[in-house]
Parts: sequence; C-alpha cells; structure tokens
Amino acid sequence: MSFLNYLINGISLGSVYAIIALGYTMVYGIAKMLNFAHGDVIMIGGYVSLLASSTMGLSPILSILITVVVCTALGVMIEGIAYRPLRNAGSPLAVLITAIGVSYFLQNIALLLFGANAKSYHSMVSVPALTIAGKLTITGETIVTVVSCIIIMVVLSLFIKKSKSGQAMLAVSEDKGAAQLMGINVNKTISLTFAIGSGLAALAGILLCSAYPSLTPYTGAMPGIKAFVAAVFGGIGSIPGAFIGGILLGVIEILGKAYISSQLADAIVFGVLIVVLLVKPTGILGKNIQEKV
Repeated sequence: MSFLNYLINGISLGSVYAIIALGYTMVYGIAKMLNFAHGDVIMIGGYVSLLASSTMGLSPILSILITVVVCTALGVMIEGIAYRPLRNAGSPLAVLITAIGVSYFLQNIALLLFGANAKSYHSMVSVPALTIAGKLTITGETIVTVVSCIIIMVVLSLFIKKSKSGQAMLAVSEDKGAAQLMGINVNKTISLTFAIGSGLAALAGILLCSAYPSLTPYTGAMPGIKAFVAAVFGGIGSIPGAFIGGILLGVIEILGKAYISSQLADAIVFGVLIVVLLVKPTGILGKNIQEKV
C-alpha cells in the first residue's frame, strides 16, 4: 500500500501545482507574459486566510471568500500598476524584470508585516479522511484538493469556450490590435485574466497551507516556480495541459523523494522537464505556432 499512498500524495500535491499552473497558463496564453509574482500571491492568500480564520475568528467559508476577494483585487492592482504601463514596451524583458521586482516586493512586505518565523496554519478543510480496505487512508485535504482542481479545470474550460468574456480572451490572445478594432476592451479583458489567476492563487494558497501547515513569506516561491514548470510541461497556454502537467509533476516529485532521494527530488523534477522539452519543446499538449514572415 505504500506505493498507493505515495501516488495519492503525489496527485494531491500535483493538484495544487495544477491550480497554480492554471493561473500561469491563462495569463501567458492571453497576455503573453510570465507573471513571476504569481507564487507570492499564493503566500499573501495564506496570510490573509490565516488572519481571517485565526485572528478574526471567522468561519472557514467566510475566510476563503475574503482571501479570494483580497487576492483578486491584488492581482488586478499588480496588473494595472506594474504591467499595464509596460505592455507596449519594445522588449518583453522589461515586463519579466518587473515581475521579479513585484515578487521581491511582496515577499519583503510580508517580512515586514509578519516576520520571518514560520506561522502555524490551521487547516480550512473539515472533510473527514477516507479509509479504504482498512489500510489506505486518503486525507480530507487530498480529497478537497483533487476535486477542487478538477472542478476548476472544467469550469475554466467552459468559461473560455462558452462565455462572451472567454471569447474576448481568445480574441485578445490571438491579436490584441484586431480584438480592439472589433470593439473588445483589451485592458478590461487582461485585467479579468489577472483577476481569475489571482483568485486561483488564493485557493491554491489555502489548499497548500492546509496540506502543509506552515507559512512563511517564502512559502509561495518554490511552488510558484514548480507550477510554472508544470505549465510548460503540459504545454503553456493549454488549460488541460496545465492540469496534466501539474498532476505529473506532483507524482514525479513525491515518488522521487520516496524511492530515489528527498534531497534530489527538485533536481529530478527539473531534469524530467528538460527531457520532455528536448523531445517535445511545446510540452505535452502544446501546439506549434507558425509565424508569418
């Protein structure tokens, strides 16, 4: 049963990566930029939910709602203040450097407000554990995380394909200029994309801290990087690809820790990414894009 336990833990961790990667892949697919501050929005979500539940004594549902609202507003504010003025900059390097700067800014704000010491986090999940055959135990956090990830992926896919706002996002991702000529508000569409991505980051922060109950200003840094790897792994810009990439990455990481070395687990994860990109540079579900010259 130990292998099954490792596999379930890997799927649980991978589901968190997938939720974060969905935010990454939406922003990149539509705005064509990498928001490296995304991982730190996860950390902010963890602190907001901790304050709401522990300090203010609010119920888990109300704490989650407040966290999603705060992180959504933060994502929109970051896009409007830091990224929008650079959207027409000649080089995408300016946006990338700004994203790194925003990441360090959020980390240092958290250091000033909450200190560097780890905070103990109380799980927001009240679902009881499931025991199978008296040997295999699936925690409530795992159940909620996996189910939430599947629901989010399905809802996002339907939103993009069926809703008017989703169609606007697809149009902006293809050609911002042409979309604007067709009457689409590009700024509003990209802000909506950041709002959705940051809301997902809030949920990912709550689920991550519920499963691993420790919170520091650097909590979101490595999961954010790994989620970006998952998005590239699955095919950045693809919602199902982000889901598949996140699950596979989580399983590889946990199995690597269990059967090879806990110290080499991160190296194994990035090594697998390199191999995948050498074989299929666009990722598992990514598509080759032909540019007209």
